[in-house]
Amino acid sequence: MTKLFLTGATGYIGGDLLEVLTATYPDLQITALVRNSDKGAQVASQYPSVRLVYGDLDSTDVITKAASESDIVVNTANCDHAASASAIIAGLAQRTSSSKAYFIHTSGTGILTSADLDTKTFGIYREKVFDDWQGIKEVVNNLPDTALHRTVDKIVLAASHDHPGKIATAIVCPPCIYGVGRGPGNQKSQQAYRLARATLKRGKGVQVGEGKNMWTQVHVRDLSNVFLALFTEAMSAGGGKATWDDEGYYFAEAGGFVWGDVSKGIAKVAKKNGWIESEEVESVSAEEADRLVPMASYMWGSNSRCMAYRARKVLGWQPKEKGLLDTLEEIVEVEARELGVDKGHAAKAAGEA
Repeated sequence: MTKLFLTGATGYIGGDLLEVLTATYPDLQITALVRNSDKGAQVASQYPSVRLVYGDLDSTDVITKAASESDIVVNTANCDHAASASAIIAGLAQRTSSSKAYFIHTSGTGILTSADLDTKTFGIYREKVFDDWQGIKEVVNNLPDTALHRTVDKIVLAASHDHPGKIATAIVCPPCIYGVGRGPGNQKSQQAYRLARATLKRGKGVQVGEGKNMWTQVHVRDLSNVFLALFTEAMSAGGGKATWDDEGYYFAEAGGFVWGDVSKGIAKVAKKNGWIESEEVESVSAEEADRLVPMASYMWGSNSRCMAYRARKVLGWQPKEKGLLDTLEEIVEVEARELGVDKGHAAKAAGEA
């Protein structure tokens, strides 16, 4: 029986994946790392068969022990936490089984934003598109060490070289994620949601600079299917048809979008519902954006463009959910409810208040 160790089970990505894994493999032996009894109760109420171990990402002894008792580890927690990634690898290296262990790590396409972050140019269009097929060597070997997420990516990429024959790795690299998660904890993402919240709070649409910068997108359910496909192959002899290690880098995109279009779409939805007075979108500097929301210049002003050839070619993955622009109504409504502006503003717009 395959044994899985999962981090991030109450998070957005990990929670949705937990739902998919338990539905697909109901007899799978899953151990989940949770921070405290409250988080544990969230998991236990929905997935009573999941074994819980308690600790945070700095609990390296706990993580190492859980990894040493597992066949596959999927890390969907903090992608920049080097100590926990190293602890997972240390645990997998300690396994007594003769079979190879598999480590599936979650990174993010923020790793592709260095051109903007290094030069502090935001809101502009860039042509560069990375790919994980013909361009795999560039992504694995030649991205700058200063790039976001790069430190931990390199730790993961080194594992198969440091422990040949014992550990195989894959890195899943999602872009801007959206959609309602199905997990026991957090069920929403960050980038577009924070932009919607900022729009509602300031009463006006906002974009960084010219708003011409581009990212790619993936619905959380489509993303979970990338992890599921990799997990399925990891259970197969020899790692199945998936590629691993230096060729185990998987972008997970379902098309691109322009951030200025997201800003306009959010303002349009908010105006239609009477939550702001105009569809106007104001251009702000990177510094102004960061005062609205920490790292907003990066989240809404950088370029992160890629093509997910590997998941499509190797795993047969095909994204099926609707795109980000088609879900803006839902995203704005979520933020309006959480801010408490939904009822009051709607009533005001209807002349009831």
